[in-house]
Amino acid sequence: MTNSLTLVFAAGVLAVLYGAAQTAVLMKASTGNDKMREIAAAIQEGASAYLKRQYLTIGIVGIVILIAAYFLIGAYAAIGFLIGAVLSGAAGYAGMLISVRANVRTAQAASESLSKGLNLAFRSGAITGMFVAGGALIGVSGYYIVLTQHLGLASTGREVIDGLVALGFGASLISIFARLGGGIFTKGADVGGDMVGKVEAGIPEDDPRNAATIADNVGDNVGDCAGMAADLFETYAVTTVATMVLAAIFFRGQPYVDLMMVLPLAICAVCIVTSIIGSFFVRLGKSNNIMGALYQGLIVTGVLSIGAVWWVIDQMVMG
Repeated sequence: MTNSLTLVFAAGVLAVLYGAAQTAVLMKASTGNDKMREIAAAIQEGASAYLKRQYLTIGIVGIVILIAAYFLIGAYAAIGFLIGAVLSGAAGYAGMLISVRANVRTAQAASESLSKGLNLAFRSGAITGMFVAGGALIGVSGYYIVLTQHLGLASTGREVIDGLVALGFGASLISIFARLGGGIFTKGADVGGDMVGKVEAGIPEDDPRNAATIADNVGDNVGDCAGMAADLFETYAVTTVATMVLAAIFFRGQPYVDLMMVLPLAICAVCIVTSIIGSFFVRLGKSNNIMGALYQGLIVTGVLSIGAVWWVIDQMVMG
């Protein structure tokens, strides 16, 4: 069981390392001409300022909930809440950092060829996806290892269950603020840009001379990229924790309850590996069909995942 948990944690680290390696490749791509860099810098500045202000507000709320969780539920639940909130916030921030830098590079790559644009856009999305999945797996499996292996707590005990559930709740807190806040911001900027820019000033839509257009792009990045990353982290962590809790309830008292609680983590781990492999199969063919390229990677990943999940279940449950 210890070896399985170690491999699960290693798979999370692998996802983060893959994202870091792809980030280094992304940052070497061309950022286009001076005008493109000027607009991109304005969007980056606005996104960073907005996210810092938003996270400051969320942090105040989070501290209040953290203190309440400590006194009402216990120290393990409070620590789990803190881990979930910090990692969810980090996933959102990473998503924003990648997106605002990938935008201008993708635009430049697409101006050169459709294939280059697709490769850079997909690679950028894969970076955020791997950071999200890897961070969530590291958080859930790492905290479970600490509670059960290092502190010696029973896997079905109240302290472990409360700690894992609180971790998911901490991730949910960040995702709610990040997703909704960015959406409200971008919609307000979009409406303002349309009314003032197009109607009153006669400036074309999405013209960089309109400050609301820059604000709209800022909102798109912090809402659809940073917010979505935090939201996906929350979904990944919560569903994994929920499956582990259900296993603890359903198989309570059985000698293999620990095995069944680790099984969801092992499935997540092997699917990270198959996703990394599948990402290399997203290639634009002679038909220049973008959806065909995406489906090609999806099919390869799906087929590999079916085999990998079967192998994990066979080794852990049937073996």
